[in-house]
Amino acid sequence: MSASALIWLPALEDGRARLAELAKGASFAQALELAHSRLDFVRTQALDQIVRRRWPQRPAEFAGPAYRLALLSSSTTGHLLAGLRIAALRAGIWLELYEGGYGQVRQELQATNSGLRAFQPDGVLFAFDAPQLCAGLSASSAPAEAQAALESVRGDLVNMWRKARAAFGCAVLQQTTLPTAPALLGANEHRLPGSRAAFVARINAGLREWVDAEGVDLVALDAAAARDGLGAWHDTLLWRRAKQDVHPAAAPMYGELVARILAARAGKSRKCLVLDLDNTLWGGVIGDDGLDGIVLGQGSALGEGFLAVQDYALQLGQRGIILAVCSKNDEANAIEPFEKHPDMALRRSDIACFVANWDDKADNIRRIAQRLNIGLDSLVFLDDNPFERNRVRQALPMVAVPEVPDEPALVPDVLAAAGYFEAIAVTREDRDRGELYKGNLQRETERERHGDFDVYLKSLGMRAHWGYFDDVNRQRIVQLINKTNQFNLTTRRYDDADYDAFQRDADIVGVHVRLIDRFGDNGLIGVVIARHQGVALILDSWLMSCRVLGRGVEAATLSILVDEAKQRGASELIGEYIPSAKNGMVAGHYESLGFRLIEEDETQRKRYVLRVNEYAAVAHPIEIERGNYGRPSENSD
Repeated sequence: MSASALIWLPALEDGRARLAELAKGASFAQALELAHSRLDFVRTQALDQIVRRRWPQRPAEFAGPAYRLALLSSSTTGHLLAGLRIAALRAGIWLELYEGGYGQVRQELQATNSGLRAFQPDGVLFAFDAPQLCAGLSASSAPAEAQAALESVRGDLVNMWRKARAAFGCAVLQQTTLPTAPALLGANEHRLPGSRAAFVARINAGLREWVDAEGVDLVALDAAAARDGLGAWHDTLLWRRAKQDVHPAAAPMYGELVARILAARAGKSRKCLVLDLDNTLWGGVIGDDGLDGIVLGQGSALGEGFLAVQDYALQLGQRGIILAVCSKNDEANAIEPFEKHPDMALRRSDIACFVANWDDKADNIRRIAQRLNIGLDSLVFLDDNPFERNRVRQALPMVAVPEVPDEPALVPDVLAAAGYFEAIAVTREDRDRGELYKGNLQRETERERHGDFDVYLKSLGMRAHWGYFDDVNRQRIVQLINKTNQFNLTTRRYDDADYDAFQRDADIVGVHVRLIDRFGDNGLIGVVIARHQGVALILDSWLMSCRVLGRGVEAATLSILVDEAKQRGASELIGEYIPSAKNGMVAGHYESLGFRLIEEDETQRKRYVLRVNEYAAVAHPIEIERGNYGRPSENSD
């Protein structure tokens, strides 16, 4: 698989003509369509030049966030910038870049008047080449010298990460190093302490521990080179002539690797895989060939290929990706293999939402999103039929639709290469997501059975467990803060370093809420960050998962906050609403809970107050299980 292929994207037809049309005045929507095509290095550069010329600032029709990324490297990186920007467009991010001076990483970080300081990045990406990291190491180096050199590299990297975070409060990304040093010993290179090839391998292995300890995200170039071959990522002659560590042909994929991390941090990764059935999960047509006639399982290369697709989907489901089915079939025929075929890796219980009928697939995919209560931009649709793929791309451009090879055994490789489900951490809620959404569908079925909605809510037997910010729930809380857009009153984003500061600050109240009912655990679904200041408890952030809206959790959470205010001697709660492109649904949140508007500016940013002694509890059907009061840092679930 070539590093430059972007093989999951549809091929670009009439590329030169379409780029020329865009340059003359085509819409930004057409620019996005081109960005979602299989572009090589030259056309990526061309598209980027046109976009930058025609839209020097983020266009109004682009709803994604802007992100300021600084690239600090010991090698030449100018040829990578276009690939970064175009990949970010595909990921729904408007990327603004700062390229540090060649080999000036430490100087950029230390200088108080550097261009980096003026840029004020949201993220900093560090990229170092093998010659830079191996400087001073030689084949004659003793084991102790090699170990000291490794510790020195670790110390330098950690110091730079911390400096960047302290200066800018930003995310930090670290690129692994391409293994470009030639071997001196051979297959047992690791036995030569001073081998630069072995040293780079030790650095890359160490990085996977060092970044975890420091809350840094990894861009795994070494893994990409191992998959694609080093020659796809590095050219020794280009290194000697231009100090380009990454091959220009790999620039589009380099951009992909970085953009996926940024998207994952922004909560923009996909979370549902929608599967076709006939000739996608098995060979043949179940309605025509019958249970005994479909091709699946051991005994044939084709059958094992389809089994590999199912196994990969199953592993994604166990990792936390929601699985759904969208098939043109009679439902009974479509379900039969899941229940009766002995070689099926997937079973009906693995599928959160199963839709099989003869309706248009685009319409059915809309239904799946509605039933699961997730956005269409959360879906990936896997189908062997090019007609159906093109139909969904045209009707639902926000749905990811990968091109798939004719050989099913290669499909898992394509899905993995596409990186739709990139994540920077896996939480308990991630792993249980499929079960959570199946539970939601059961709740909806039960809701339809009840004529009275209030009676239905009471029948759920809901319990809200709450606690202060702790280390156990750190990953999920930070994840919610950075990906929740709709039920989010201020859309402020905080990272691990901010979380640590919240835990240390006695005036900060960080609350998380988990909802449980008779259908199961909904997971950690609510987060509030407040600051005790004088007579007020000021609500900095209030966000919730949309899957629990309308069940009374908002009122239950408010009662927790009112009690916390009383315990701290605060006489009022101050709430703030900052409008965004996606949070209009909570514009009336504070009014609905009895808060009074006290301030509004020309941007419709609003502040509200609720006097604790005037608080009238809003009725809700939820039993609240409270933690012990005290300093937030001393409490946990």
